[in-house]
Amino acid sequence: MIRIKAMLSSNDRIAFRISRDHRSTTGTIMNFIKTTLLLAGLTVLLVLVGGALGGRAGMLIAFVFAALMNFGSYWFSDRMVLKMHGAREATPAEAPELFNLVRELAQNAGLPMPKVYVMDSDTPNAFATGRSPSHAAVAATTGLMRLMNRDELRGVLAHELAHVRHRDTLISAVAATFAGAIAMIANMAQWAMLFGGFRGNDDEGSEGPGMLGGIAMMILAPIAATLIQMAVSRAREYSADKGGAEIAGSPMGLANALRKLESANQRQPMDSAARNPGTAHLFIVNPLSGLNIGKIFSTHPPTAERIERLEAMRGQARM
Repeated sequence: MIRIKAMLSSNDRIAFRISRDHRSTTGTIMNFIKTTLLLAGLTVLLVLVGGALGGRAGMLIAFVFAALMNFGSYWFSDRMVLKMHGAREATPAEAPELFNLVRELAQNAGLPMPKVYVMDSDTPNAFATGRSPSHAAVAATTGLMRLMNRDELRGVLAHELAHVRHRDTLISAVAATFAGAIAMIANMAQWAMLFGGFRGNDDEGSEGPGMLGGIAMMILAPIAATLIQMAVSRAREYSADKGGAEIAGSPMGLANALRKLESANQRQPMDSAARNPGTAHLFIVNPLSGLNIGKIFSTHPPTAERIERLEAMRGQARM
């Protein structure tokens, strides 16, 4: 009888894992589709802004410009963002617990060992970057290592490694690049308008959108690009929370860590993030969350909702 019960219990666990893996695969596919659509929206915006600047030729120039920007972000974005936040590569002797946890969790996730960086900041936070799992880096602040216990630090690092496994680090860099390119081209369009770069729609042979269309494009396109970029970030955070809980083996370490992180970052915004607000979406929680901005302009989902979802996973994790 005991053997039969053990076999049934084992079969139940196998069935649960299969069901969980199926849900995870389905969620990953849906997330990929949503992200693709969002990035497509950024591409369309970029081309439209290029058209506002120079008609068909402007559209082509904008598209080529975006391709060059993406090439640069693919190869150099990780080094750029690490430098922006003063991150230095750490040694196992300097941060043994951090190294050991990253190594253990990377093995759990089936990932190569990423480089480990430390940021000298009292504000607890962390992010992952890199164009691929084999070129990934995980960065944590000294404040994070002081504030978190081992389970909470484990949850935070597992979340960042989930981003690496899902290749979110590259997607975030591409989204940020598109948003930056749109803002830059819109600014160029403003100068072009001042020097007569726009032609009215009533002009014969005009290819541009006209003066009013150009003004509307300059105002709305950067805002829309920012919203799309933030939507990309918010969609990926839920997925990374779930993936991180699975890598760590429990959702509660991350849930408890998020409570501490939200409170600490509201009290003390991160200085390097304030100097580089375009990188805020990379962190596990918004390092500028103390600012009064609307929900739609938030780079992250509401922390309370993230914690609620993680706590709902607790019963499944025990099976």
